[in-house]
Amino acid sequence: MLVIGLCGSSGAGKGYVCRAFEKYGVAYIDTDLVYHELIDKSSPCTIELAFEFGKEILRECGGIDRRALAERVFSNKDALKNLNRIAHKHIRKKTNALIDEYRAQGKVATIIDAPVLFESGFDEMCDYTICVVAPTELKLQRIMERDNITEEMARKRLDNQLTDKELAYRCDFTIKNSDGENLEEQILKILSKLNFSK
Repeated sequence: MLVIGLCGSSGAGKGYVCRAFEKYGVAYIDTDLVYHELIDKSSPCTIELAFEFGKEILRECGGIDRRALAERVFSNKDALKNLNRIAHKHIRKKTNALIDEYRAQGKVATIIDAPVLFESGFDEMCDYTICVVAPTELKLQRIMERDNITEEMARKRLDNQLTDKELAYRCDFTIKNSDGENLEEQILKILSKLNFSK
């Protein structure tokens, strides 16, 4: 089974692209969703995070209070580094389990949708990598609408991420996800190069 890493900055439309690939029989794993599921209840991940950042970050149900955790790591590079070290380890374990599940189901390919694909080392799990790019103004618009934040906050978010150019340089394929681009055509071209068939 092919494992394909998918990345892109905020607002690039990675989820939309994953759902487009799904039409062609490609499974996908949203690592953000995996993380949220891990910290929503008591789990080895939540226990380790509470040990690192204090029990004050725990909710009564045993899950993580994401706002309290964010306050702990906000503007603290070392704390953020520790959060990522712990979270990525558990996300990777769950992602590997899901890959094994899809392989057992007979899936021919699975996409790992990881916003920080290279920074987290998730690219090492992949046979190929794809980045999703879009014009900055369109990304800003998508972020503001999706997260209900100001343009200034959206720009700050983009400024803290790898640029489209950096991602495209590192990836095997690039998908342009803007209004004027034919997404299906780009996907079929990539699948053809990977000799993929359902």
